[in-house]
Amino acid sequence: MSHPSARTRVVREPQRAVYDRATIYEILDEGFICHVGFAIDGQPYVIPTSYGRKDDMLYIHGSAASRMLRHANSGVPVCVTVTLLDGLVLARSIFNHSMNYRSVVVLGTAFAIEGVDEKLAALHALSEHILSGRWKDARQPNEQELKATTVLRLPIEEFSAKVRQGQPVDDEEDYSFSTWAGVIPLDMVAATPLSDSRLLEGISLPEYAKKYSRK
Repeated sequence: MSHPSARTRVVREPQRAVYDRATIYEILDEGFICHVGFAIDGQPYVIPTSYGRKDDMLYIHGSAASRMLRHANSGVPVCVTVTLLDGLVLARSIFNHSMNYRSVVVLGTAFAIEGVDEKLAALHALSEHILSGRWKDARQPNEQELKATTVLRLPIEEFSAKVRQGQPVDDEEDYSFSTWAGVIPLDMVAATPLSDSRLLEGISLPEYAKKYSRK
């Protein structure tokens, strides 16, 4: 169990706070889109992007031309958030409606990866995080593509999670109100893969695509 910093301690609904590194990693490993918050010249920005985790390091991918990544060589203070939505919680009162969710906040300074070998390793980690097994089947990045891509590394050191699970919680007097209450579970489910129209003959659907799941 890690101890939260003053910046990551959950203030609102503190009973939902989780500071366990294993739980943090479970949430990060199930997601693959994060939102990265940063400020440039006093203007805050939040951008969605893909990410990957390898051990205690978070890798954030983007174009070298992006506003955030242009400032990454000297380090960029960031706030990275990942949220998984597990269900809609319908209470008897509108005020007590909620959602079941698992979310993570990671704070720190992200740095651009410069070395070719380290960048390739980071891109491999990011690719495997999103779709395990795909890296070895696809063409590897060439020199031009590597130059056009920036990957940030962010140590997972200052973090917290917030988790809400379970049934609705109504005011006691509202339990006699005549309306349906409960949870609508939500899950990300992969549909049947669609082959590209220019796929070469004789190429079969790989197992990692056929059985894709974030669980």
